[in-house]
Amino acid sequence: MPPVGRSLPWGVLGAAAGLGPVLGWVTRLTQEGAGTALAVFLLRVAAVGLALGLAFLLDDPARQTTAVVPTRRVVRSGVRLMLVAPLAAASWAAALLLVPERIRPPAGDLTLEAAALVVLALSGAACAVRFSDAPRPGVAVAATLLTGTLLATLLPTSGALFVQVDAASWAAAHQRWAALLTLALLAGAALQPEPVHKHRLRPGRKHQPRLKGKHRSA
Repeated sequence: MPPVGRSLPWGVLGAAAGLGPVLGWVTRLTQEGAGTALAVFLLRVAAVGLALGLAFLLDDPARQTTAVVPTRRVVRSGVRLMLVAPLAAASWAAALLLVPERIRPPAGDLTLEAAALVVLALSGAACAVRFSDAPRPGVAVAATLLTGTLLATLLPTSGALFVQVDAASWAAAHQRWAALLTLALLAGAALQPEPVHKHRLRPGRKHQPRLKGKHRSA
């Protein structure tokens, strides 16, 4: 664990984890008229920020060296997640609890949204590690996640993910969030094993038959 801990991008992860409590505290400074809608918006920004930070979880400058160690990738990734999960959970819990109770949105539904975004980020990082040799794919993963999140805000009402808390489609939207979370979990699990082709021995080249006679010297 200590070597893995030293290799983690703690600066990015710390900044992402610190964003949630700050935004939760901001809701306490709003005027009386600013209600749950603002709290939902700020908590969603906090969830996106946390997911963007976790997109860098699998960044490893020494990846070319650690790729050949006997410890499997799923174990190495699991250790990284174990070290960061308490920080991420504490950040999200603080963001929720700092929102005044009178304007606090449904915590379970917002936590579902945050979990789906986080798992999407982790699955994207696992995909980048599996199919590329880049030691730091976090920037590309974070950019893709942010672009996808912005595009999700443009979805029509029938398939919207980001809806207002008082909208009639709130429950239906969170059913879609649950489905998205399930798919992201399955994809992330499927991407964890090492690619089989990296472990196959390439067949050696067959020896060409030796030429006889006058062609032998050629």
